[in-house]
Amino acid sequence: MATVTDHRDVILRPGEYAVAGADCVLRTLLGSCVSITLWHPKLRIGAMSHFLLARRGNRATGPLDGRYGEESLELMLDALAREHVFPAQCEAKIFGGGNMFPDHNPGSTIHVGRDNGEAARRLLQEHGIHVVSESLFGVGHRQIAFDVATGHVWVRLVHPTSGFTPLTGEHS
Repeated sequence: MATVTDHRDVILRPGEYAVAGADCVLRTLLGSCVSITLWHPKLRIGAMSHFLLARRGNRATGPLDGRYGEESLELMLDALAREHVFPAQCEAKIFGGGNMFPDHNPGSTIHVGRDNGEAARRLLQEHGIHVVSESLFGVGHRQIAFDVATGHVWVRLVHPTSGFTPLTGEHS
C-alpha cells in the first residue's frame, strides 16, 4: 500500500505500509518483524509499516521494498510528504522485534527481531523523528492497532507457549 486510504480498518501484511487519515485504524501482527507508526497530531494523518528485515543484503537497483526497514521508512516518508507531512512534525512509536523461538539455539547471537528494533530506533534518530513510545523485544508476537484519529496504539503480547496476555494498554 502506498497511498492515503479511505478504508476504516486496514490490516497490513509483512512488507506493507499505509498512510491514512483520522477515520482509519491500521492493524498488524508482528513476531520478529517491526512496525513503526508515524503520526502528525494536528493533521491527524498517520503511517504504519510492517518490515521483516532491517536492511537488504545487497541494495539492488529498482523500486524501494517495504520488506526492509530502511526502505520502508523512506516509502512512508515519501507518502507523508505528498500529504504535506514532514518527519520533524511526526511522533513515532516502535513495536515488535520479538523472539519467536527462545528455546531454539539459546546461545545464538543472531536475533533478527533485536536487529529490526535497533534499526528502527537508529533510522528514526537519523531522520530527527521523536520516539514517544515503544514496545520492543521479549518473547512472542504482538497484535497492534493504531487509531489514526488519536495517535493511540494498542498492543496485545502473545507468548508462544502460554497463549495471550491481556491487552497491555495504549501507547501514547
